[in-house]
Amino acid sequence: MTPNPKPNQAARTDPAPDPRPVVLRGAEAAASAVEPLRAILTELIRDGAALGWVDPPDLVEVGDLLTGLAEAQRSGDAALRFAYAGEELLGFGYWRRYTRPTHRPNADLEKLAVALPAHGRGIGRLLTEALLDDARAAAVEILTLDARGDNVGALRLYRSLGFVEYGRLHDFVAVGARRYDKYFYSIDLRASVA
Repeated sequence: MTPNPKPNQAARTDPAPDPRPVVLRGAEAAASAVEPLRAILTELIRDGAALGWVDPPDLVEVGDLLTGLAEAQRSGDAALRFAYAGEELLGFGYWRRYTRPTHRPNADLEKLAVALPAHGRGIGRLLTEALLDDARAAAVEILTLDARGDNVGALRLYRSLGFVEYGRLHDFVAVGARRYDKYFYSIDLRASVA
């Protein structure tokens, strides 16, 4: 979930297609993903990505996040996915169930991140589709997410997968002096299970 290039930023040239197939892995890859994921997050955040961090997380924070998600996945309270080409980590994403008892049938897609060199290759779509499949398998009724308003590509992806906007907070996200709208999306998975 990264923003569009800044108007004065030079356009990136598309890398040559990678002939290696993209493989999706689950929580079993968490322990080996800490360092490469931190590197991806650091590059994305320094490039202005809308991932919820102002400064890149350190290795301990990334390790704790992945350990907690792997444990939550084992208990059915989360799904964690990684995308790889060979041994190269290209991206990750996860959802977690809401903790409030009355909201437990539902979950929130909290993060989705794809390495800058892998942008435009459909990795975000693959990860999101896998997380949607995981949510259906876990009997999640409604999957929600929020995204920063300048993250046009991510919003387009979510709409194309069936997510619908259910609200917006104007100028809610603060990044230094800049303010962005916060968009709220959801997808009702009950119909696809019935």
